[in-house]
Amino acid sequence: MDRVRAVAGLACGRELTAGSRVRLRPRGGADVFDLVLVGRSATVERVEADPDGGLHLVVTVDDGPGRVGHRCFIGLDEVEPLPQDEPSRKVLVAGIGNVFHGDDGFGVEVVRRLAGHRLPDGVDVTDFGIRGIDLMCALGDGYRTVILVDAAARGDAPGTVSVVEADADSGFGGAVIDAHGLDPARVLRLARENGPVPPRILLVACEPSAQNADATWEMELSVPVGVAVDEAVRLVERLLVQELV
Repeated sequence: MDRVRAVAGLACGRELTAGSRVRLRPRGGADVFDLVLVGRSATVERVEADPDGGLHLVVTVDDGPGRVGHRCFIGLDEVEPLPQDEPSRKVLVAGIGNVFHGDDGFGVEVVRRLAGHRLPDGVDVTDFGIRGIDLMCALGDGYRTVILVDAAARGDAPGTVSVVEADADSGFGGAVIDAHGLDPARVLRLARENGPVPPRILLVACEPSAQNADATWEMELSVPVGVAVDEAVRLVERLLVQELV
């Protein structure tokens, strides 16, 4: 296992790992950015080791700019652990796809619309596009559930929306999802090799149109897939209600 992802840091005598809640106490003095962060609460994304063996935290600040807050680096001696009653980061909704390949942009469009909705606390909505390494890291960031949204050929009529849960072999029921070079099943396998992943990983899939499944430099979704976007948004919102119980 990669040492960076395996290591845990100690602050005030308590172990900090992905999902730990902290209060920020930066020691930057008169630095404007540090002054803004003083007293803010945040969630630890991961503990990282520098080349000299020192440790620092990557944290997401509550109420920061954007839906998922502001991400920053901070020292172990600059945080105060908060009570761990319940993890604050519960569900990640991850949009996957290439917007320049026709229907492959389905997942990106779904999360774009979701980001404009009022969602429950503890939900992060992120457009990963074709950034496989970023998605792999996010799978190890302490979420309870991850909902992937992508176009996937499952042999259904174009525009059909379905839900598949990842199996023990890191597959999604034979769904073909590799048109854009980011195969969620492969990313999940790599994430499991590097450390723990969420116990529940779902794929909200949409059947692409055969004529538009991998159309290069085509930024428009086909008609049936475009219609399915709103259906997928509603489905994800229902899943969030179930997963946050």
